[in-house]
Amino acid sequence: MAKTRRNLTDLPRAFAEVDLDRPRRLGAPEIIYGAGKTVSQIRAIARRMLSQNQPVLITRLDQTKGRQLRRLFSRGKYHPAARTFTVAPMGPHRRGDFRPMKVAICAAGTSDHPVAEESHATLEFLGHRPSRFYDIGVAGLHRTLRHLPALRSHDALIVVAGMEAALPSVLGGLVGLPLVAVPTSVGYGAHLNGLTAFLGMLNSCAPGITVVNIDNGFGAAYAIHRLALASPSHQTPSP
Repeated sequence: MAKTRRNLTDLPRAFAEVDLDRPRRLGAPEIIYGAGKTVSQIRAIARRMLSQNQPVLITRLDQTKGRQLRRLFSRGKYHPAARTFTVAPMGPHRRGDFRPMKVAICAAGTSDHPVAEESHATLEFLGHRPSRFYDIGVAGLHRTLRHLPALRSHDALIVVAGMEAALPSVLGGLVGLPLVAVPTSVGYGAHLNGLTAFLGMLNSCAPGITVVNIDNGFGAAYAIHRLALASPSHQTPSP
């Protein structure tokens, strides 16, 4: 049994080099991508991070793995809508030197919710304050317009849309805040698994929109986090 425990401790070295220095360099711990990893692999990586008092975020985790990890980590929480799992360390941990941002997460339609929820869970994990503005796509433009005063009270927007992905262009022309657009693989045949939405966002007439990869709600949240770290209060460590 002792040998088994020792092997579990050493396991990350066999298949993963856990980047324990990332909080110092980037202001956030390494994030575990759950798809394609076994529960044993995820457990070993998470335990290594927790041993250094680092919080754990696991993304793209199905419900089966989520239930198994919940049994392994009593302090863990599975977020089924976001397909994420979080574990807080035992002791207090230091977050990066930044001002938490108020971020409006805008989802064009109900089918975009899983990607939007991934952004929401990631932002909360990173120490920001996200708000949800869901089902406000341009097919009912009145729904979008009535939220403009509330959206302008935030620091940044994440806009999630599939189909023809017009929502980021509309909001990008009406709200003068940093905007990260997330194309989703939602739509009928010619949407090409999100490629139509992706190209539409890249070709937006609204200037200065940041576009992340298809269905990448996590990447959008991390882009916002980098903006927060670039604030004057943040000091970048020497290499």
